[in-house]
Amino acid sequence: MKRVASVIGLPPENVARYEELHANAWPGVLARLAASHVTNYSIYRHEDLLFSYLEYVGDDYEGDMAAVAADPITQEWWAVCEPLQRPLADRSEGEWWKELPEVFHLD
Repeated sequence: MKRVASVIGLPPENVARYEELHANAWPGVLARLAASHVTNYSIYRHEDLLFSYLEYVGDDYEGDMAAVAADPITQEWWAVCEPLQRPLADRSEGEWWKELPEVFHLD
């Protein structure tokens, strides 16, 4: 299993819309994530930051994430959600959400 934690900005004026969208996440997006072996996916908010955590239980992370990115419904979802977000300046090239290093884990 691969654990992935990420962070991104969320301007205060976009909080209500973002939370409304995620309270009613599109079934097609959720189905694509499940088909790509993503489980235990959560997003938390602290002031103007979003923190996400997911567990990947497949054996081809890059391939499964490419399938998510290629999915037309997911692309529509991102087109709605991404304008609400503010990527962090220090993210790696090609990242939208900044992936965080794991510094501790208790099994």
